[in-house]
Amino acid sequence: MPDLYSNKPEQESAVLIGVAGQYQNDREVNEFLNELAFLTETAGANPIHKFIQRLDIPNPKTYVGSGKLAEIEDYVKKENIDLVIFDDELSPSQIRNLERVLNRRILDRTNLILDIFAKRAKTAHAKTQVELAQYQYLLPRLTRMWTHLERQRGGIGLRGPGETEIETDRRIIRNKIARLKHQLEKIDKQKEIQRKHRGKLVRVALVGYTNVGKSTIMNLMSKTDLFAENKLFATLDTTVRKVIIDNLPFLLSDTVGFIRKLPHHLVESFKSTLDEVREADMLLHVVDISHPNFEEQINIVHQTLQELGALNKPTYLVFNKTDAYHFIEKEEDDLTPVSRENLSLQELKNTWMAKNNASSIFISALHKANISELKDVLYQQVKKIHVERYPFNDFLY
Repeated sequence: MPDLYSNKPEQESAVLIGVAGQYQNDREVNEFLNELAFLTETAGANPIHKFIQRLDIPNPKTYVGSGKLAEIEDYVKKENIDLVIFDDELSPSQIRNLERVLNRRILDRTNLILDIFAKRAKTAHAKTQVELAQYQYLLPRLTRMWTHLERQRGGIGLRGPGETEIETDRRIIRNKIARLKHQLEKIDKQKEIQRKHRGKLVRVALVGYTNVGKSTIMNLMSKTDLFAENKLFATLDTTVRKVIIDNLPFLLSDTVGFIRKLPHHLVESFKSTLDEVREADMLLHVVDISHPNFEEQINIVHQTLQELGALNKPTYLVFNKTDAYHFIEKEEDDLTPVSRENLSLQELKNTWMAKNNASSIFISALHKANISELKDVLYQQVKKIHVERYPFNDFLY
């Protein structure tokens, strides 16, 4: 029975839609939709059901075919679903067509991620970056906007930067985009001055897929108490802390996590935040070893770093969450091919150590396992960079 006196809004229900291309297997598609479900939960909604359709390319009018669309329509009406969320960015015409048929709010992956960023943004810098990305996403989609009163009601995907009808005017939104870009340029200059004032200290940046434990590692290294939780994009603003290991000081930065299909508008808007990555002397690439698709996540981070022009930096792989790693032990006479599922943690360690010439370490930040070894690695790597840069300044050692 609902609490009539509670001020807490009722959680919205959602169905998730994905299209499996010709080169994707069922496991991959299910993993993608599991991530979309995690995004949906992070945004505050309840994912009820998943729909998957096999298509070589998505339908240009409705993303899915007419038969699958009818199936979705029947389900959302029967279950009184609030949101229909698609695991790709939809065109303005696809959104209009889908809303016309389903009579529900339609969100695509980009809109969902933007909503989470809007919810997570705390500082003026982060809020400005998210607002710019939202307006850039909104501009070509003005014709599908719901009414002013419905937008006032709130809800996922409606946490927009503007709430009044007049702000849907294209000219005004373009002016807002120009103003926000100007604001970010000023903030970028301030950030650049701050970075120059940090002196000659070596800079190390934590990078990785979202929710791999970067903030927890940052807390252990710098003895601070940054916000960290089991949600996507817990960290939006880059945090920089001075860390000292055996009298050797350096700067450690915690950056926003990457994700598959990270919206282009967000990458553009967060360029100043990601400058910490570009200007770092060394990267600690944190990986969730317990995630079934951790190798794909590594590749996605590599692709994002390549976009940022930071792929050629000295990088050390930190495999985190060893405490959560599980595998299925094979019987002696089992002829099942070797895979991620039946490799022990030690076998996996040996594989990656060989693959990366020992440039990796396995830890559990949660249980503080192997943290002293990680500090030793950091000390040696930072010392090496410092000595190469300042060969006559050896008083620190």
